[in-house]
Amino acid sequence: MRAQFVLSEIWIGLRRNLTMTIAVITTVAISLALFGAGMLINQQVSAMRGFWDERISITIYLCTESSPSDHCIENGPATDEDRTSLQSDLESMSEVAGVEYVSQAEAWQDFQDRFSNREALVEATQEGDIPDNFRVQLADPSQYETVQESVQNRAGVDMVSNDKNVLDQFFELLDGLKWAALTVAIVQLAAAALLIANTIRLSAYSRRRETGIMRLVGASNFYIQLPFLLEGAISGLIGGIFAAGFIIATKFFLLDKIQNWFQFNVQLGMGAVMSVVGMSMILGVLLCTIASFLTLRRYLRV
Repeated sequence: MRAQFVLSEIWIGLRRNLTMTIAVITTVAISLALFGAGMLINQQVSAMRGFWDERISITIYLCTESSPSDHCIENGPATDEDRTSLQSDLESMSEVAGVEYVSQAEAWQDFQDRFSNREALVEATQEGDIPDNFRVQLADPSQYETVQESVQNRAGVDMVSNDKNVLDQFFELLDGLKWAALTVAIVQLAAAALLIANTIRLSAYSRRRETGIMRLVGASNFYIQLPFLLEGAISGLIGGIFAAGFIIATKFFLLDKIQNWFQFNVQLGMGAVMSVVGMSMILGVLLCTIASFLTLRRYLRV
């Protein structure tokens, strides 16, 4: 009988404040969806960072007759002796796993293949514009600075490029997107909490006669507050379910698309996605329940 009474009170509360309940569910769903998307992006960025940190390589560009740097102008183009000496020193370093020499013709062909979809850029670049270079694979990617400093300003070396600088800029962009999503989610969660508090307060006010009678017959605080707490929890759960659909869609239609664009296999498994979904749904239920409880302590004192 008590369970039936509690369920009927929950239905009455949800029905009387239907528009407010819909607003709560919508706000919770949006905020949890943004929170979950931010968590997924965070996990994806961490996985990608770990993947690429293990694959950092260094490219050493050699001086040519058209090199504009002062060092190359002063010392002239790289000679065969410079190339042989540089390759020998690199191969003798414990931090280096492998060294590949790329001639100007090979570098030009590689440039054409990489930028084949940008015809204007390819047409504006001539074969001699791409210098020959050494591509260095590292045994320990964290030691890239040691290798880089050892070859800078050597005879025949124009400039040294490493993947770390490019990757840092890329990950800074992704980190910015992640924190932007989480910031908006936090603001939305705060708005949802305020909206829940107002909804529960209106519900408690509209049923003040019933709660007054329950006080007179000796009902406990918990028994009086239980229907209102469950109203908030149900709203949070429904909002979490809608958010779960958005989070799963984010995985398949955003993160997997990014994987295809950049062609690397660092996909998040469904286990990671479901953990974020579960965390978001629990957060939604807790947020609504706690907001309801704090509101009831003020408006339903017994």
